[in-house]
Amino acid sequence: MVVAAPPVIGVLALQGDVQEHLVSLAKCDVTARPIRRPEELDELDGIVIPGGESTTISKLLENFELLEPLRAKIKAGFPAYGSCAGMILLANTVLDGRDDQHQLGGLDVTVRRNAFGRQIDSFETDLDLAGESIHAVFIRAPWVESVSRDVEVLATVPVTAEAGDAAGRIVAVRQGNVLATAFHPELTGDERVHRLFVDMVLGSTEEK
Repeated sequence: MVVAAPPVIGVLALQGDVQEHLVSLAKCDVTARPIRRPEELDELDGIVIPGGESTTISKLLENFELLEPLRAKIKAGFPAYGSCAGMILLANTVLDGRDDQHQLGGLDVTVRRNAFGRQIDSFETDLDLAGESIHAVFIRAPWVESVSRDVEVLATVPVTAEAGDAAGRIVAVRQGNVLATAFHPELTGDERVHRLFVDMVLGSTEEK
């Protein structure tokens, strides 16, 4: 019997919490590797865009000649998951971003950059994510202002007095092979978001 090789998932390793994502992915029984060069993209079945500083990552994508090839792959259906800054980069439209910031695209959503940071620099809460309770950590996070009809909303901030302006805001979305969260699952030791992405990658490889 031929045993299929585990999928290879890269983590964009230009800036941000790269190592934490690599550890989380390794626990999901996939081959995880840092990615810094455009030629490495062809070795992957999917990619994670980590949290960090979205404008810095944007500039480094261009400097490392990764912006256009990665943008093209995502447009063609390549699975991608972005957390926090990664959500910003995967959004088609960004509010409060810089004029020279580049977008990878893939999500027909409008996000507000540093939305949580104006009220709450760090914010933790329990979310209902696709029917499961998950503890979420937000650090100067974006939130989603609006989505198109093609986007599936996976989680919103519970409406409580403690949540303030964040109450009801969209913080996890999926569109086709693109997944994004405003929070950092790689910091909690809970691999369920990463496992969801791995399942998306496996589904994508089966379709080929």
